[in-house]
Amino acid sequence: MFYKLPNITNEPIKAYAPDSPERTALKNAIASVRAEQVELPMIIDGKEIRTGNLQNIIPPHDHAHPLGQYHQGSKEHVLLAIEAALRSKPKWEALSPESRAAIFLKAADLLAGKYRYTMNAVTMLGQSKNAFQAEIDCVAELADFWRYNAKNMYEIYAMQPNSSATIWNRTIWRPLEGFVFALTPFNFTSIAGNLPSAPAIMGNTVVWKPSKTAVYSAWLIMKILREAGLPDGVINLVYCTGTDAASTVFAHHEFAGLHFTGSTAVFNGMWRTIAENLPNYRSYPRIVGETGGKDYVFAHPTACPKQVATALVRGAFEYQGQKCSAASRAYIPASIWQQVSEYMTDDLAKIKTGDVEDFSNFVNAVIDESSYDKLSTVLDAARNSKDASIIIGGKCDKTKGYFVEPTVILASKPDYITMKEELFGPVLTVYVYDDNKVDETLSLVDNGSIYALTGAIFCNDRYEIDRITRRLMHTAGNFYINDKPTGAQVDQQPFGGGRASGTNDKAGTVFNLLRWTSPQAIKEAFTPATDYMYPNFLDI
Repeated sequence: MFYKLPNITNEPIKAYAPDSPERTALKNAIASVRAEQVELPMIIDGKEIRTGNLQNIIPPHDHAHPLGQYHQGSKEHVLLAIEAALRSKPKWEALSPESRAAIFLKAADLLAGKYRYTMNAVTMLGQSKNAFQAEIDCVAELADFWRYNAKNMYEIYAMQPNSSATIWNRTIWRPLEGFVFALTPFNFTSIAGNLPSAPAIMGNTVVWKPSKTAVYSAWLIMKILREAGLPDGVINLVYCTGTDAASTVFAHHEFAGLHFTGSTAVFNGMWRTIAENLPNYRSYPRIVGETGGKDYVFAHPTACPKQVATALVRGAFEYQGQKCSAASRAYIPASIWQQVSEYMTDDLAKIKTGDVEDFSNFVNAVIDESSYDKLSTVLDAARNSKDASIIIGGKCDKTKGYFVEPTVILASKPDYITMKEELFGPVLTVYVYDDNKVDETLSLVDNGSIYALTGAIFCNDRYEIDRITRRLMHTAGNFYINDKPTGAQVDQQPFGGGRASGTNDKAGTVFNLLRWTSPQAIKEAFTPATDYMYPNFLDI
């Protein structure tokens, strides 16, 4: 029996304006998180696992003052998590769809209510996000994932075949046979919460390894799910190295699926390992990944310079450019470049960089020292290059936190390295093209990168919009017309890309949930045949 779900809508986003009640509540939550030194265990089979191998939880913007510590695990703990997932699977997959939906719907309500400000505070401090970026991510989008996954699950179960007279055909949407491995990134708490829970709502059980730089928010997600009624062993949270996790998971006979967001290189390596291990598996594993991006903005000569500049500033520098969708390469016609450059210079002169606890800071720290060092090396190379110059920003300072100033590089060659390679930081590279070379520049957009995640065009000629959209069809899984290439919303812009950007399974949609099912077709005959003869033989 199917029950009608509660009305599902996108979670409203709070503004955190000065003197607003939500701003006061969030500041209090930040102070509370700051004041407490946590010690976070792994959660395996519902039990809190402490190893004594303690690792610091370091705010990227204030690396001298850890928020606490977490217990680092090993291969042994990954194996314990796998065993717990397999033990819990029969009971979990037999649970009614409405019961599974109820858990995640309740979790969404807890997140958007009781835990809203704590989750924002943990994400802000642990992953160096400003208040608005945290709100749209770790509260609104994660709540949307949990609610719309319930809705999408119901829509999948309602997909049933037709039947002929005296026959009843039906489909059982079985979970995969085995366990699913969720490997999640630091940059979106919502993705970290969705990657284990999307397979789980379809009846799968999961081993979840979060990024070492987002352990605190992952632990809080598990706390919310357990309070919402998630049974022990359905999702098992382990903190360990990627090598320990991968070597244990991918060698296991019952490995059934990978749900991943992260770098293309890591995804390629895992795919290769899975392929090599195919003879060991019970079934062909499902591999779902959203990986890198080198996302573009292409401005047509008819584009509005102010609109282009605003899209570049927000699209490139929100959350320090640490979004797989962030604008990182731009193609601007010479006729409007001067205006675009002036608008960007004016905007970036007003933007402040610093601590998340100062709500006036638009840009905060990059995630860790490794990221900082990579970006500072790239900027040093640009300063000394004959093919590029830094025209805005470029300063770096890791005295207190890992701060990289919003930076605009002007490239004289369309194949300059920062026009091609993903940097994952607040660095935008611009190539100025001749107004008469629109088609040649579209080819540069198409072939200038191995990725195809997001892209945006700015144009005020409808014929050209139509033509360019068709020309760039395969360059982006999420394509924007007269808007920045970031900010996809669940149930509105299904997110995911192709080429080296992943498998394009569109998180938060039926397309993603279908990957975590193994449908079984059942045919029941009400009047079974009792004569083997065909009708054309009856006159013999």
